[in-house]
Order: sequence, then C-alpha cells, then structure tokens
Amino acid sequence: MASNPDAVVVGSGPNGLAAAIVLARAGRKVIVFEADRTIGGGARSAELTLPGFIHDVCSAIHPFAILSPIFRTMPLASHGLEWIEPPAMLAHPLDDGGAAIADRSVERTAESLGDDAAAYRRVFGTLEENWPRLEPTVLGQLRMPRHPFVLARFGLQALRSAEGFAQRAFRDVRTRALFAGLAAHGMLPLDATLTAGFGLVLGATLHVAGWRLPRGGAQRLSDALAAHLRSLGGEIVAGTRVASLDDLPPSRAVLCDLSPRPFLHVAGHRLPASFRRRLERYRYGMGAFKVDWALDAPIPWRAPACARAATVHLGGTWEEVARSERDAWDGRTAARPFVLLVQPTLFDPTRAPAGRHTVWTYCHVPHASTADMLPAIEQQIERFAPGFRERVIAKSVMSPADIERHNPNLVGGDIGAGVSDLRQVFARPTWRTHATPVRGLYLCSAATPPGVGVHGMCGALAAERATRFRRARARGV
Repeated sequence: MASNPDAVVVGSGPNGLAAAIVLARAGRKVIVFEADRTIGGGARSAELTLPGFIHDVCSAIHPFAILSPIFRTMPLASHGLEWIEPPAMLAHPLDDGGAAIADRSVERTAESLGDDAAAYRRVFGTLEENWPRLEPTVLGQLRMPRHPFVLARFGLQALRSAEGFAQRAFRDVRTRALFAGLAAHGMLPLDATLTAGFGLVLGATLHVAGWRLPRGGAQRLSDALAAHLRSLGGEIVAGTRVASLDDLPPSRAVLCDLSPRPFLHVAGHRLPASFRRRLERYRYGMGAFKVDWALDAPIPWRAPACARAATVHLGGTWEEVARSERDAWDGRTAARPFVLLVQPTLFDPTRAPAGRHTVWTYCHVPHASTADMLPAIEQQIERFAPGFRERVIAKSVMSPADIERHNPNLVGGDIGAGVSDLRQVFARPTWRTHATPVRGLYLCSAATPPGVGVHGMCGALAAERATRFRRARARGV
C-alpha cells in the first residue's frame, strides 16, 4: 500500500472510481478501499446461476455511461471496454400480441406509433436536438444554465407528473405504455411530481446514445475504470471493509462512495449532531426484487419484435404500470408487478455457453419487503412469452435484504440509493450535497447530485470540489 496518500476513496463503485481518477489526474496520490473482493459496486458481474453464465449483479443497461461527461474523457476502450448496441433499444409488449418498440431513431419509433407519431417526434425529437444544452444540468450540478430558455421549457415538462404529461401528450395505448415504463424507472408513483422528468430523460437517452450493454457484462466497465486509475498511479485495495474513518491512513481528503446510512456507520462519530440528524432523515424508497435466469434457449416472445431489444418492459397498459408502482410505494405487493427485463445474450454470446442464455429481471416492491415475488415475475414473463418456464435451467433470486447485503448503499433494496422526489433531488442528501461540515470529508455516492445512474458524475463532481478546496487553501483564499 502506498504511504501518505493525498486522498482516500471508500467504495469502488463507478462513482468512487471516477472520483479517484479525477483526483489522480490532478496529481494526487489516491487509494481506493473496497469491502468486497470484487470491485464495481453497482456495476459488477458474477456467475449467479451456473458456471459459465455471467449475470449482472445490479446495473445491466448503461445509457448514462455512454453520455457521461467524465467517462468520455477516459480511454476506457483501450482498457478493454466494448459497447454493444442492440437493433432496438426497448420493447414493451401488450396483450394483443403486439409491442411498442423504441428504435435508436426518433423517426422510426414515431412511425410505429400511429396517431401519436407527430407527438412523439415533437417531444423526443426536440429533446434529442437539445440534449447538448440540457446535458450539463441533467448530468451535472445545479447552477446557472448557459441555455436558460431551453432548460426552462424542459423544466416545465419535467416537473410535472408522468400521468399528467402522458394524458396531454399521447393518445395511443402503445405510446402511453412505453412512457409509463420509462417513467417507472424513477421508483415513484406515476402521479407524483417530477416523474415526467424521468420518462423524458430516459426517453431521450434511447435516441441520443442508445441503451447499450458492455460486452462481457457490467464488470467490464468497472474493470476498465480500475485499469485506467492504476495507469495514473492510483491504488485499489479490495476485500478490506472500512468500519470507521479512524481505520484509514492519514490523508488530506476522504471521499465516501456511500449512501447516508452506511456513511453514518463509518463517519457518524466525526460529524456534528445537527448534520447527523439531517442524514438520519434521508429517505430511502421502494425496494427491488431481482431474479436472474439461465435458459437453454431464447425467451419465446409472442411478439417477435421483442427479440430485437436487449431491454423489455413487462407491465401491460399505462394503468397497470401505474397501479404496480403505486402499490409498491404504498406498501402493498402488486399482483401484476411492472417487470424490467434484460436479455443480454441475444447480442452478447460471451456471457453464456453456446446456445444458452441469461436473463436479468427485477420488479419494484415496498421498502425492505419480505414478499416472494418470484411467482408473480414468472407469470408476467409467461403472459407475454408462453413457454418461458420450460426453458429455465437455473435461477438466482435476490430479495431486498439480499440486495442490501450485496451493496449496503442500497438500503432496504432501494437500487436508487434514496428517493428522488422534488424534496430530495435538489438537496441530495442535504443542501451541502457532496460536502460535509468536516474539512476534507466528502460524499460521492448516488445519494449526491446528479443522482442515480452509472455515469460517475457524483464522484467526479465531489472530487472536483475537493481539489478546488485544496487549491483555494493553498492560495490562502
């Protein structure tokens, strides 16, 4: 281990690694400590079912990684990272045997949506065109925008509920179902303020960057980040749990890729009581119930077009998706849960033995739920792909408690690392965002701006803040 580091990062998720890289590029000597033997946090892969079947432990599809301002500055391809773009970005099957299909092209997607073609072009064509002006706010820190009128127009739409927006913007059942699935990624009831923003931003990413997957699994992204950090002189110590800040070597800055609850376990004794109380009030939201499958053949979709997309949303109509999300938010178990499914081996055969396949799914459940959602998830897949169960050769099930054990940041199985409603999206986790009242101590997890997603920007922004502070002190400011 390097002696006398300038900075220490606790946690090797994409945000922790991005923070370490920014610090290393600024000439700082950096050490990253990771509790697990495998680095990556929310971007890891493992043989969860059978030998030779590679499954993503948490994240699977990475549109924000492609768009990330910090990842774009890194030579990750030279460290083995290769992105795969499927023929279609997203499929949402319906009970009539058809499916709404989102292609990379706004125009092709719009043409498939009947009476909503013009509306879809207007909404998502405009977002695609304006993305370069919106990106600094969506994937950055809240500050005075360079394009205030573009941002204001977007904000008037994004701050609304997904329900209100969809009712006014779209008429076709397919378009509304497609938008419901996009908005449901926000893990909030679809009649809640700000949920339109999740649908709009994720819908824009379908066309701006595409919903791609790393060849070989999410672990390849983390491994590429780690390799780049090491090329800059950074060090990673895996399999070493930091129980307290007192266990760390002396340094000028400590950046924690931790959400508030695990951060309090590690740093609570160093924090003023008032700040501890603010972090204790931080709210975690819905949990996730995750199932990974090993199959002896592809999923037998009733709508063949579903095989063109790596990502499939299983939830039926707008009303059904909205009911599922409301149930999970209110503490009820949905009879027909909204299921998010990824079928990576249709496009990446490196993840399974020849002719075999992997499938990744999860649904939203009440926070820390102990309900067994496996039968309901299976039924939702069978609903749109009769005969699915006959192709299963193994499965791995993770309850919210299991998810939290894999990653303590995901309290109660909340894969968003905290509720992203109007109250918490701008002051996340407090008005200090990445900073704390303790000099040299920072938060850099998805519980800080710009929030959830595999983009590394929470870590990059925290590291930039730390380096600016150090330069200011050096100048005597």
